[in-house]
Amino acid sequence: MKVICLLLLLPLFSFAQPSVKASREWIKKDGANILTELKELISIPNHASDLPNIQRNAEKIKKLFGDRGFEMQLLQEPGAPPIVYGEHKVKGATRTLCFYAHYDGQPVDPSLWKLDAFNAELYDQAMYKGGKAIPMPKAGEPINEEWRLYGRSASDDKAPIVAMMAAIDALKASKIGLTSNIKLFFDGEEESSSPHIETYMTKYGDLFKDISVWLLCDGAVYQTGDPSFKFGGRGITGVQLTVYGPSRPLHSGHYGNWAPVPGQMLARLLTSMKAEDGTVLIDGYYDSVEPISDFEKRQLANAPNIDEQMKEELGLGFTEGNGQSLNERLLLPSLTIRGMASGSVGDKARNVIPTIAIAELGMRLVKGNDPEKMMDLVEAHIRKEGWHIVYDEPDHETRMKYPKIVKVVRDKDGFPAIKVNMDQPEIMSVINGVKSFTGDKAVFLPSSGGSNRVNNAIYDVLKTPAISVNMVNHDNNQHAENENVRIGNLWYGIDLMSVLMTLPNDISKK
Repeated sequence: MKVICLLLLLPLFSFAQPSVKASREWIKKDGANILTELKELISIPNHASDLPNIQRNAEKIKKLFGDRGFEMQLLQEPGAPPIVYGEHKVKGATRTLCFYAHYDGQPVDPSLWKLDAFNAELYDQAMYKGGKAIPMPKAGEPINEEWRLYGRSASDDKAPIVAMMAAIDALKASKIGLTSNIKLFFDGEEESSSPHIETYMTKYGDLFKDISVWLLCDGAVYQTGDPSFKFGGRGITGVQLTVYGPSRPLHSGHYGNWAPVPGQMLARLLTSMKAEDGTVLIDGYYDSVEPISDFEKRQLANAPNIDEQMKEELGLGFTEGNGQSLNERLLLPSLTIRGMASGSVGDKARNVIPTIAIAELGMRLVKGNDPEKMMDLVEAHIRKEGWHIVYDEPDHETRMKYPKIVKVVRDKDGFPAIKVNMDQPEIMSVINGVKSFTGDKAVFLPSSGGSNRVNNAIYDVLKTPAISVNMVNHDNNQHAENENVRIGNLWYGIDLMSVLMTLPNDISKK
């Protein structure tokens, strides 16, 4: 299936909206500078563990929004990346919207990148389509929406931050006032699972108590290019399994066919957990899933089917689920082997029986799944298969007593799924405003496939609804090498931010 340019999907009347008209005019005038600002922001390394550079990012973003009239501050906890917080109050506004994004990024392996990840480069199209590097445009030069800017966090999540800034500039230049109080909350450790997010939201809770809706500007548009909005996120947890063979490596010629091989033992255990069609075979794994509402089922049914498109794009001859769509599968808990290790491969392979085999299992959870109970189910299955579980390295006595031993390390940082009701008034206010921009082309899904701890903190600590407001291209390589943002999606993001910042106050009644 051919993916149609996102902007061509939007109804023509959306461009008659004053805020979108202002955005388009600003992009035409200032597009080159917008790309330069994004390139400059990308140039600051941003892994959460690199606190000096994380602080530089935070200070830079604080200044950028401060220069645009926002009251800014850094919320700082010892040894943690700061939250960049800002606000702009509007006289007479009855609603407060909080825009969330994160400014940290995934680690970079330079050997995998085709460029310096922190020296962003512009390409005339996607690399996988044969794109070539081109110079950054100068003021007034035309900009093609199919161009891509490559660099770490180009899409995840520095593009949304720059889109917000450009929207503010566009509205100011056109003398269009904001209609809601606007707050900003930029996280500096989302890619490290935001371990301090609940501390920040509890300690500084007074700053957030007036927020009507959080807008989480993290994630990609629908795979067809349609605008997408999600009303929850999957939870996450996992376990590490280590299986034991001989206490020292053995020559495979002298001991093969006699000494047990850890990799093969582990493979048998793992295949007992999941059928070839993707069904998890662990007893009770699906029992706690909460069904979605009829309203949510209708939204799901209205979403374009993308399965054939994605199979073609990803080179998949089959998919799990016995015909269930990707969107349907995201409403079930998953079990994924994230990684396996035993011995060596390639030119480092040796004729030995290794001593251990290790597997990392990831579980994406849906509403109703408790992370601890889901790990309990995995352990119960392991025992059912005849394995003895330990939580530390087994001693010699234990190894002699039990023929099959597996060490389990449980994830201590997991969290449950969160899902908000789409049809509550605060949410409908935003949905109706968005529809006035997108028409019937927007896709509204009950949940994102990804997991974001901030969703849980907002829901559990602040008791406030949140929506995932997506703008970047789905093929952006987030978390991987050669991350990028399509320029047309960046422009769309500016349009969308302009619309959200100027929602009519009575739109929930329309």
